[in-house]
Amino acid sequence: MAVEGFLFQHDGYCCVCEQHVVFSADGPYFRSTLKCPSCKTVPRHRALFLALNRLFPNWRDLDIHESSPGWDLVSQRIRKETKSYTASQWDPSVPSGSVHAKGYRAEDLQHQTFADEVFDLVLAQDVFEHIFEPDKAIKEIARTLTPGGAFIATVPIVLKTQPSRRRAAFLDGEIRHYLPAEYHGNPMSAEGSLVTIDWGYDIGAYLQHHSGLSFLILQIDNIDQGIRADYIEVLVGIKQPIPVL
Repeated sequence: MAVEGFLFQHDGYCCVCEQHVVFSADGPYFRSTLKCPSCKTVPRHRALFLALNRLFPNWRDLDIHESSPGWDLVSQRIRKETKSYTASQWDPSVPSGSVHAKGYRAEDLQHQTFADEVFDLVLAQDVFEHIFEPDKAIKEIARTLTPGGAFIATVPIVLKTQPSRRRAAFLDGEIRHYLPAEYHGNPMSAEGSLVTIDWGYDIGAYLQHHSGLSFLILQIDNIDQGIRADYIEVLVGIKQPIPVL
């Protein structure tokens, strides 16, 4: 329904703030414009939270690590409601493994200081397109997961069925660009985060190969819950053996 001042509006229910709302978009790119008027979440936030609730309805009783939270309401709710929550940020200004005065733990996702098998869930929202060595990062995440634990993440799969491609690499102490530099917002830096990889659907096979986790790629399209946009797939990697049938 077109309404003056908005390109699009739709009555629905927000799973994050748990309210009946009118989702509104003031532009055609719903990934960033289709917002909940109450909690200000966008479709990828709601997709991740819906997947979390459906796959792990007991998440409040679990030990959770979230990498690089942007402190949207999803991260705020999980931090407030879960039994054990650890937020980490890439912050080279403080020693790795130390806790910053702001409450987050300084961690390089590719070289973590956590012990083995300490988290039931690891969450990441739009992080893996900014990592230079995603093979090392997913291997480290798998190491820190308990048996039966899971990695849940949003990653913009911009290339869809085309092969993933590298945009930038860190070689010999410097960044080497293969495509024009592209940056996304970063809560830790006004300069933003460099996009290192354009991912395709082969991300599931790549992460599974380097971690041993069993991966699903969830595509959620539910306009009544404000979940409709490009590039809002949710990746779920579960730490469990392949069944013997």
